[in-house]
Amino acid sequence: MITLASASPRRRELLAKIVEGYRVCSPDTSEDFLPELTVAENVLAMARSKAAVVAAHLKGVVLGADTIVCRGEKVYGKPADEEENIAMLQELSGDWHQVLTGVAVFRDGEFVCGDVAVTNVRFRTLSNKEIETYVNLGRGLDKAGGYGIQDEAGAFVDALDGCYHNVMGLPLSLTARLLEQAK
Repeated sequence: MITLASASPRRRELLAKIVEGYRVCSPDTSEDFLPELTVAENVLAMARSKAAVVAAHLKGVVLGADTIVCRGEKVYGKPADEEENIAMLQELSGDWHQVLTGVAVFRDGEFVCGDVAVTNVRFRTLSNKEIETYVNLGRGLDKAGGYGIQDEAGAFVDALDGCYHNVMGLPLSLTARLLEQAK
């Protein structure tokens, strides 16, 4: 039995595409960004932390994941409020950014493997009205970078280089490969 260590409904939806019959256990872990680590190291550390908390109490395979959006050295987590969401989308407008998801797999309490997927995303230039309309929907508040590519914000994307599912929060090809390694 595989356990998904995540509260994300998008990760549940995506995992169901590659795994039959899994359970969900949401860990209570810190999502603090550690400045001494790179962005990739941070997302993998957070994915490992989530999976480790759950794996300490359950047998079998535990999958943890964490996603971060960044542009250069600037990291965009989940916006605290609508004002921060507007500011994020204004900064991402008309430029490339990266979405990184760390995926970690534990089996019977022990770390087995992990990796990071990186997808480059380019937003077209957005008007203030478009940004405000999207933010007023409230969909970006629970997402890194303040948007969901699978919802209305998909219309913001001019170009994508990498895994679409990674931008949603769980890179399916990488996840399938890591789960195979954990067998």
